[in-house]
Amino acid sequence: MAAYIASLDGAAPPPDLSAPLAALWWAAKGDWDQAHRIVQDESSREAAWVHAYLHRVEGDLGNAGYWYRQAGQPVARDSLQAEWERIVAATLLGSKT
Repeated sequence: MAAYIASLDGAAPPPDLSAPLAALWWAAKGDWDQAHRIVQDESSREAAWVHAYLHRVEGDLGNAGYWYRQAGQPVARDSLQAEWERIVAATLLGSKT
């Protein structure tokens, strides 16, 4: 996780990131549109979770609810930062298996 966080100092995400991790990278940099473009056509549960998070950031909770269901995740109730960290950690863990 530390290497991923450190990569946020760069101008672009590392090229080997999965789509969900690249989208979260752009979201952390404040580029919602780029993050959304990356995950909107992805079909994985991880991408759906990121998609839900992005719509929560946007304030579109109805749309977020749809994507949480697609991801098989409960609707987040904690801070956006806490959810971002949780998704990053889970996705990084999943990418190592």
